[in-house]
Amino acid sequence: MSGRGKGKSGKKAVTRSAKAGLQFPVGRIARYLKAGKYATRVGAGAPVYLAAVLEYLTAEVLELAGNASRDNKKTRIDV
Repeated sequence: MSGRGKGKSGKKAVTRSAKAGLQFPVGRIARYLKAGKYATRVGAGAPVYLAAVLEYLTAEVLELAGNASRDNKKTRIDV
C-alpha cells in the first residue's frame, strides 16, 4: 500500500476538537450543519469556529452561575 486511506497504520486518530484545542465536538457540529440545510456547502472552518463560540459562551455563563451560587452559599447550580 502507498500509505493512503484509513488502513491500520498504527497512528491514533486525532479529533478536530483536539486539533483546535476545544472541548465541544467539532465533528458533531459539522454533521448538524450539513444535515440542517443551512447552506448548500459548509466550509471546513465553520464548525470549528461555531464550536469555539459555543464553548466560550457556555464557559461565560457557567462562570457567572458559579459566582452567583457561591455568593448565595449554594453548592448546586440550578435553572
